[in-house]
Amino acid sequence: MNAPINTAMVLAAGLGTRMRPVTDTLPKPLVQVGGRALVDHALDRLAEAGVGSAVVNVHYLADLIEAHVRPRRRPTVAVSDERGALLETGGGIRKALPLLGGDPFLVLNSDSLWIEGGGTPNLLRLQAAWRPERMDILLLIAETAKSLGYQGRGDFSLDPEGRLQRRGEHPSVPFVYAGVAILKPQLFIDTPDGAFSLNLLFDRAIVAGRLYGMPLHGQWLHVGTPDAIAAAEKRLASMR
Repeated sequence: MNAPINTAMVLAAGLGTRMRPVTDTLPKPLVQVGGRALVDHALDRLAEAGVGSAVVNVHYLADLIEAHVRPRRRPTVAVSDERGALLETGGGIRKALPLLGGDPFLVLNSDSLWIEGGGTPNLLRLQAAWRPERMDILLLIAETAKSLGYQGRGDFSLDPEGRLQRRGEHPSVPFVYAGVAILKPQLFIDTPDGAFSLNLLFDRAIVAGRLYGMPLHGQWLHVGTPDAIAAAEKRLASMR
């Protein structure tokens, strides 16, 4: 049985440009959906899964996010300061590695939002599916056809063993990355200085046959634009 994962990174440093004008004065992680800030939805999921500590990175309107997350105790929150330069997803995690420790950790986009499908919560399912001897990265993926607010062509196809492949030349694929992953810190050893995307590590893992995916049980809510907020709130309200 795998050791429980006790540390997580919540990516909250982005500019939220597609959410303008809402994000002209409010960082996207603090946009409220269903009466809770998006970043609190993510941190609440971590608390429910028993994750004890989280690192939240900040850049745009950093003071607002820092003041919001500092008081949390479940999980406890450390802030990784990127005020000096926006480092993208991969660079932001690399900068935060001293706060994350040497064991595999969870990564959540601060706007990762979903409705559980019943049974074991998805973060616990993801941890149970993690097999570090054959996986470098495990992604939570959602079915494009069942996701709310997503209009894209998908990111990945899934083979019978659970490995992922990019869409490539296919017009569409069944799964979209749901913004949650388990990663090994060793993957960042030979990564670039400064800004880079996690897609670099995803592609390396695909080449090695070590990028895996686990389909989400429930419904993924893609909150990318102001219009998507109302749709997500309506869907959340229907579950109460």
